[in-house]
Amino acid sequence: MTLSKEQILRYGRQLILPEIGVAGQQQLTHAAVLIIGAGGLGSPAAFYLAAAGVGTIGIIDPESVALSNLHRQILHTTEAVGSPKARSAQARLEALNPHVTVIPIQERLSAANAADILDAYDVVVDGSDNFSTRYLVNDAAVLLGKPLIHGGVVHFGGQVMTILPRQGACFRCVFPEPPPAGSIPSCQEAGVVGAVAGILGSLMAHETLKVLLGLGEPVVDRLFMFDGMTSRVRDVPVRRNTQCAVCGEQPTIRTLMELEPLCAGTA
Repeated sequence: MTLSKEQILRYGRQLILPEIGVAGQQQLTHAAVLIIGAGGLGSPAAFYLAAAGVGTIGIIDPESVALSNLHRQILHTTEAVGSPKARSAQARLEALNPHVTVIPIQERLSAANAADILDAYDVVVDGSDNFSTRYLVNDAAVLLGKPLIHGGVVHFGGQVMTILPRQGACFRCVFPEPPPAGSIPSCQEAGVVGAVAGILGSLMAHETLKVLLGLGEPVVDRLFMFDGMTSRVRDVPVRRNTQCAVCGEQPTIRTLMELEPLCAGTA
């Protein structure tokens, strides 16, 4: 496959990078990325992946756009309020880059459909906002051997971690069990600054591109943590747990299961 003149102009600023070039751009064109949630994290991640020329982007989100979403979920407009988020995301991304195929998935990710949905993609970007989905996505990605970019945001801070199944720590290695019910505020009560979601969602897109292109050092066996109040970051070292229920040496999770829904910003 060769790039058209329009694509060369569109991607020119990254084509001139020796680490990417035409070969790297062609890799991106053939890549497929699934984004879980067209929300505060999924929005900037989707925008930058589409802008970079990732050929296929799947977006799964069962909800409709609400007015309260718009301060952070930048994929959507006021005119889109009331419409399905997956369809709203598709329209915005295709308007940004008509060379990208966007697949809207208007359903809830569940233990029944997760494996089939994730299996069609090269990398999974988890921008979900509840622990039930977090653990489900992690388990499905590990069982399928799919690279997973985890992100979480709440208040003025958040975290990002790249998960390469059985090469580094997975989400369950770091957080074996979800927090007890009632120990964290509801999603509506917790609150979040929109720009912080933008920072972390953009980092998730950057990590995705690194994994797709085999570049640099992904955030593996590290929890990248951002404090928006001080504008400081820190790396928290983590490691793969050989006793992990899903990626350990003797895993006990061999089929997918769901937890009760719990709000999840930073874990």
